[in-house]
Amino acid sequence: MDTSIGVVGPHDLVDSVATVCEEQAGVRVHRFDYDHETQASAMVTTHASGVDAWLFTGIVPYTLAHDALTRPAAFVDYSGSTLLEAVVRLLREGHDVTRLSVDTLDPAQVHGTLRDAGVPVAEVRTLPYRPGATAADFAAFHRRHAARHQGAVAVTCLASVHDQLAGELPVFRLAPSRQSVRGALRQLLLSATSQIQEDAQVALGLVEVSPASEHDDLAREVGLLGGSLSQYSETLSLIVTTRGPLHDASRGFTALPLLHRLGQRHDVVRIGFGIGHSGAEAERLARRALARARSHGDVAAVVSSRNDVDILLETVAPAEAPKPDQSRAVVASRVGLSVGTLDRLREITTATADRPLTTRDIADGLGVQLRTARRILQRLELAGCAQRSGSLESGTIGRPLTLYRITL
Repeated sequence: MDTSIGVVGPHDLVDSVATVCEEQAGVRVHRFDYDHETQASAMVTTHASGVDAWLFTGIVPYTLAHDALTRPAAFVDYSGSTLLEAVVRLLREGHDVTRLSVDTLDPAQVHGTLRDAGVPVAEVRTLPYRPGATAADFAAFHRRHAARHQGAVAVTCLASVHDQLAGELPVFRLAPSRQSVRGALRQLLLSATSQIQEDAQVALGLVEVSPASEHDDLAREVGLLGGSLSQYSETLSLIVTTRGPLHDASRGFTALPLLHRLGQRHDVVRIGFGIGHSGAEAERLARRALARARSHGDVAAVVSSRNDVDILLETVAPAEAPKPDQSRAVVASRVGLSVGTLDRLREITTATADRPLTTRDIADGLGVQLRTARRILQRLELAGCAQRSGSLESGTIGRPLTLYRITL
């Protein structure tokens, strides 16, 4: 089965990067080009369901879209062969490559690449990309360097910076080399293949409904999971699907809309999902999940996977906040997080004087990826333990960061 890769970047780079990717057997490429790097996040959000992984033409669109990523992603690194190609071209044009100003790239990588090529770096300056940096910041950096070093060349990764400086001082825009693209693609395919295999795990759901439901009624709901429905026993129905569709339909294992809809029509709706590498393992975990769902009330759903991980997807009143006297274990079970994670979240909110936090604040505080932090906040919000309190307007490139007030 082919791996579907979405290539994201400016108009003049997407096609060349996509063409290199299409040389790889088993890869199907979709091109997503933008007018400005700030559009990258919206593209990822809009087209997420159509690709298995994302490849960005550089670190800037990758960073801007990172919070919206739900699939494996990588970016083409310009500090290796791409930078060396630029140095060779500049030398051919008669430029002094010992006085470069380079934006976006990591200083250590730039200096290491140039030293390996025998280029002195004493007068080479770099300004790495950081969230919040603007094209004007990079342009000002290049102008300052050019004012101090006669004959200096500005090397930029951004079309917007190139456009500002063109005609004002010598400027060279980096474009991904074929070797750099191949390296990024190899890295991405490893992650994507692993994710695809994980999404292909068997997911079995045992459904207990009272009063008994019409088969067609339940089948319509199960159809939203991309699965099939059969009779497991006199009192239980069986849902057969895979992890990927279940993950998407449950909003990243944070909620189960079909449970809420069935709960409006039935007094008792309990669902236990088991995720395993085989049907037997998934069935065993589904029985355990159903037992856990029964302990949570008349309307509940639990997902169980390996390593004794149980996630409560939703109860009849998902937005009701936990009572202050509830134990940490009860709150942890409801939110689908460990007691240790809740304790660490309390420490983070206390250390920041209970001010609103962003996804990045949570990721840094817990030492997890942004994607994981976003899922944690979704679970907290669903359980009434986190509330959106506006956006962080910084006047920088990219969409504003959502602020959350956490109450634990």
